[in-house]
Amino acid sequence: MAQEDYYSVLGVDRNASDKEINSAYRKLAKKYHPDINHEPGAEEKYKKINEAYEVLHDPQKKSQYDQFGAAGVNGQAGFGGAGQGYGDFSGFGDFGDIFNDFFGGASSGQRRADPTAPTRGEDLDYTLTIDFMDSITGKKTQVSYTRSEICGTCKGSGAEKGTHPITCDKCNGTGYMTVTQKSMIGMIRRQTVCDKCNGRGIIIEHPCGTCHGNGVVDGKNTIEVNIPAGIDNGQQLRYEGQGEAGKNGGPYGDLYISYRIKPSKDFKREGNTIYTTVPISFAQATLGDEITVKTVHGEQKLKIPAGTQPNKKFTLRGEGVPYLRGNARGDQVTTVEVQIPKTINEKQRAALVDFVKAGGGSINPQEKGFFERLKEKLQ
Repeated sequence: MAQEDYYSVLGVDRNASDKEINSAYRKLAKKYHPDINHEPGAEEKYKKINEAYEVLHDPQKKSQYDQFGAAGVNGQAGFGGAGQGYGDFSGFGDFGDIFNDFFGGASSGQRRADPTAPTRGEDLDYTLTIDFMDSITGKKTQVSYTRSEICGTCKGSGAEKGTHPITCDKCNGTGYMTVTQKSMIGMIRRQTVCDKCNGRGIIIEHPCGTCHGNGVVDGKNTIEVNIPAGIDNGQQLRYEGQGEAGKNGGPYGDLYISYRIKPSKDFKREGNTIYTTVPISFAQATLGDEITVKTVHGEQKLKIPAGTQPNKKFTLRGEGVPYLRGNARGDQVTTVEVQIPKTINEKQRAALVDFVKAGGGSINPQEKGFFERLKEKLQ
């Protein structure tokens, strides 16, 4: 009977990374472990999974297998060989992760972080609302917020002045205790948080009266923020060391400020382009004119060519939003809106009729003038 391909057994391809092989093994081992899966063939499948893993997770065995196939590692995949059981997991460094999945704890061989080691503080988020023009020109302002700060009385130790924290004698400063439990697999050892020091690894016999042994206090922090010209709605900037206080002498975290820009009644922004709309009269559109338009950088002259059609767009180069990097600026796009008057006087009406006739056309005005209506009433 042909030897089943180890890569196929684990469901990975031949270019799979160590991480992918380990992940596939953990999932399959959990699924087919005979103490969990009582279906026919589960035990045999479980042995094949471990046999494949024993080869593929070992760089030397994997290299021999890739070059010579099963013959290159004959007799080396010991877990699945004759006489091998499945109750001893001492040869599998990754099986501690499966214990985590089964029992929510940790195997006795897992390495725990030192609870007394310096730890960086948490990052903070802050939303700053600014006016539209401040986002264009930039501005300096102050931001105040609450954060945890290192206690000034005990300098972060949590202990009263003249005293020091001591190492927890129950966990020897590790913050965890090892306990033995019965399980469906047998006796296992797992680690739990030390109930004497609550995982801190230290005992503070004389807590600081200011921070009550925490080493940190809540405080108000105020910083000067230099809002860059061109900042956009939703953009976020990092301010190093302005977050929460670290633990055990660790550094402060960072502050992330997200910017919210108030809308403008005159301008609309898309990226670094500004959009505006200006009204012009029928005469200006027909004859042409030079008008003054507002930009985010001041007023500018705009020439309206004769015969300009409604909703014509004009681009003012460099009159848009500054780029955050460099000295360049975007453009402003101004749309002209030709306004039609709702009421006109008799001279204007007559001039418009003459205008149409001069072009060889004819017109039948729908609204009579004041004098025409008066004349009809007197007849």
